[in-house]
Amino acid sequence: MAKAAQNVVLSPSRDIPFNKLVLSQSNVRRIKAGVSVEELAEDIARRGLLQNLNVRPVLDPDGVETGTFEIPAGGRRFQALSLLVKQKRLSKTTPIPCIVRDAASEILAEDDSLAENMLRVALHPLDQFRAFQALREKGQGEEAIAAAFFVTPQIVKQRLKLASVAPALLEVYAEDGITLEQLMAFTVNPDHARQVQVWDAVKNSWNKEPYAIRRMLTETSVRASDRRAVFVGVDAYEAAGGVVLRDLFQGDDGGWLEDPALLDRLVTEKLQAEAEALASEGWKWIEVATDLPYGYSHGLRRLAGDPAPMTDEESASHATLLAEYRALEEEYPGQDEYPEEIDARLGQLEMSMEALEQRPLIYDEAEVPRAGVFVTLDRDGSLAVYRGYVRPEDELREETAVQEHYGTDAMGQGGDVGSSSWKPSATFACGTVIASGGQPIGADASEEEDDGALKPLPERLVMELTAHRTLALREAIGRSPDVALTLLLLKLVTDTFRTSSASGSCLEASVRHVYMSAQAPDLKDSVVAKLVDERHAAWEVDLPLGDEAALWDYLTVLDQGSRLALLAHCLSFGINALHEKVNPYGAGISASGLTRRMAHADLVARAVDLDMVEAGWEPTGDGYLNRVPKARILEAVREAKGEGTAQLLDHLKKGEMAAEAERLLKGSGWLPEVLRRVDLAAGDGEDLAEGQGEDAVEPDDIDLPAFLTADLPDSVTSMMAAE
Repeated sequence: MAKAAQNVVLSPSRDIPFNKLVLSQSNVRRIKAGVSVEELAEDIARRGLLQNLNVRPVLDPDGVETGTFEIPAGGRRFQALSLLVKQKRLSKTTPIPCIVRDAASEILAEDDSLAENMLRVALHPLDQFRAFQALREKGQGEEAIAAAFFVTPQIVKQRLKLASVAPALLEVYAEDGITLEQLMAFTVNPDHARQVQVWDAVKNSWNKEPYAIRRMLTETSVRASDRRAVFVGVDAYEAAGGVVLRDLFQGDDGGWLEDPALLDRLVTEKLQAEAEALASEGWKWIEVATDLPYGYSHGLRRLAGDPAPMTDEESASHATLLAEYRALEEEYPGQDEYPEEIDARLGQLEMSMEALEQRPLIYDEAEVPRAGVFVTLDRDGSLAVYRGYVRPEDELREETAVQEHYGTDAMGQGGDVGSSSWKPSATFACGTVIASGGQPIGADASEEEDDGALKPLPERLVMELTAHRTLALREAIGRSPDVALTLLLLKLVTDTFRTSSASGSCLEASVRHVYMSAQAPDLKDSVVAKLVDERHAAWEVDLPLGDEAALWDYLTVLDQGSRLALLAHCLSFGINALHEKVNPYGAGISASGLTRRMAHADLVARAVDLDMVEAGWEPTGDGYLNRVPKARILEAVREAKGEGTAQLLDHLKKGEMAAEAERLLKGSGWLPEVLRRVDLAAGDGEDLAEGQGEDAVEPDDIDLPAFLTADLPDSVTSMMAAE
């Protein structure tokens, strides 16, 4: 017969006066942790006691209850109540809600104390986040929530921010699929759809670190530390309706600006306003750009201005600062270091004097109307103004009646040949043209008056029309080999003999002169260098350089052999067989590019039957032997003269070894690997190791200095004789 389940009996609860309670020595909590007693006392004073104390009757030696109760579970609550009594905020006889355990219970007091602390489960962080959110939704402010739970308002803001993450991600966090640090990273961008999109992208990735999540959530934004944001100012950006993303959990340098298009517009408007203020100085043009390209002033002449003189007041201030500076220096003559306060004052004086000495430049009034200004951003976000640049077309020169190829007549516009028909619309009272990207700012074609005069064709239309002409020329050149060769020669001759020319060409083919940044001192005096120079000089005498029409006629009547010889000469200046240092970061040549270059160079060397020995290269001390380790020197001698000869040198010092090796290798035809032809290596096998086919000289036939053989043991001499 089955036993009936025994009913659970709970300990009764009752209110016991505070002065009848004492802390039990059976309470297992000995170490302070969590909320302090003071904070717990304040919370009890605010909301009352949320959890009863667990008590047991105190018995006398005879086992009779004394009317006092000890507390094995609830010691911190009792201490908080004691603090309130001590502060006279709670009466000593106030009834305290207690759960009273029977004194005869089999459950030990330590058991109750341990169970109360171990069997409770801490609140999941997400529950805390949501609880804070519920309190705010019900009317409690962040300051009030912070005060109620003894945390800072910043912590409340952080918890509320975490609760605002996409619900789908909060559910993943509740299941421990996302760490707290990752959840913090998602708060950077409030867009729930974007948050989920990023999580889907990284959840199965090897890299889902918080920094990677932040980067993906802000990749279309601009940092507040960006020079454009510094120039405009975050306040101005927000005033214009821009949104700033902020990270409450770590330093973000001011956050991220979420609308780059708005930021760029504000930058452009502010730069244009600065340019308009400069127009009163009388410049011909002002170019506005957020970024100026490298070499922006190439081909422009820079005006030399004179620093503006100081006013009497500025001169007096400078003299005062200088006098104080010198007086402080004289107080500490011959000392390497000044006292800290003196050193700081000297630095302040230097900065003040430099501010007075950095004078604005005054330019020649006759030059200013021809010159222009660049207005841009410096890298720190400050305004940068570069004044006084003259374009080539604005230089003073004798007027001519020569028009550009696409001038007014070519466009069918008529008019006077010598006059310009372009009239910019973005002009100010002083005549300054303000442009951005080469286009006048503020021009509105719809507002231009139609006075009946023929104006230039729109630039876009000219580009479209000339595209038709370009394609037609390609087709015609493609079926005219003779003209194509003349055109190529004309371009290559211009590149080869007029390398500094800035003239344009209708052919996008060129020779880029390859200069040897690393070269031996004797390269310019080598046999091949002299041959190249002589051939170049001979052609230069015959060519009608400087007149493209005459040059075209000259090239047209050249016989075919001369045309090909000239083509080969020009093309030779573009040969690049240099072994350069590989740059893995993109600039310069890559490892694969270098491999292709050297293989290509070997193909060309094979085609022209290149022989570096005939070209005049020899292993000299300065050119090779002093530049390599002793092992390389011995290897060269061994390959050219045999093992026995190499052993004669191995006991020498580096300098003596190189000098003697130079003498032994002279005329041997030996070449280092980098100068050898791969096809000869494959064809001759081991012969290449001994100078690409030269005959190794037997050691007995070598005229060796006495100092090489004087100290050698007999065994070596015998071995040489055997060889």
